[in-house]
Amino acid sequence: MLSHTFGLNFWLTLPVAVGAAVIAGIVIGTPTLRLRSDYLAIVTLGFGEIVRFTARNLDITGGASGISGIQQPWLFGWHINTPLEFYYVFVVLAIIAVIVCVRLQHSRLGRAWLYVRHDEDAAEAMGIDTVRVKLAAYVIGAIFGSIGGAFFAVNLSAISPESFSFQQSVLILMAVILGGMGKIPGVILGAFIVVLAPELLRDLGEYRLLLFAVGLLLVMLFRPSGIWPVRGK
Repeated sequence: MLSHTFGLNFWLTLPVAVGAAVIAGIVIGTPTLRLRSDYLAIVTLGFGEIVRFTARNLDITGGASGISGIQQPWLFGWHINTPLEFYYVFVVLAIIAVIVCVRLQHSRLGRAWLYVRHDEDAAEAMGIDTVRVKLAAYVIGAIFGSIGGAFFAVNLSAISPESFSFQQSVLILMAVILGGMGKIPGVILGAFIVVLAPELLRDLGEYRLLLFAVGLLLVMLFRPSGIWPVRGK
């Protein structure tokens, strides 16, 4: 909206997008993060649908049609506007995201996340503020999402509420579960599977989604902790 309506440079809008995501993460996360497991996931997905339907009915977001004609960014005098150029940009962003995640994983906060994930009651008994720790995860996830969403918008030069359907949220969740929660290489592998498997099976026509679903069920039955091997097993 800042780029299209007010003509601001993309790089100036990026910090605003991150700030808005942080505020949204705090506002939405604070009352919901006392929930656990499936209930938290359901509420989170529900808020995503609320935001999408709200954006569909607001004039400032372009309604159902969304916003088009978004200016594509310049970087050091280089206009990023071709699919190949955006491919390299997203590769760099992915590498930076992995480095940040690895650093977080080995930090004090990362260890607290690990304890909360394994046993929230035991973590709380040891003095970990589980609500604050989960809120930090929520906010950091929102930051990742805001940066990815900003580059997604300029890549397509258009964006609409329908770009973020419930199906997209489920696919992201599926990639995490398939690869293995808490395992960075596993999540990357899960993302490749979720994106590439339906395309590789496209020649099978209407049966490709059925075979893909069967494959997912087999993985969940025989590798419930994810495809990526667990250390020490």
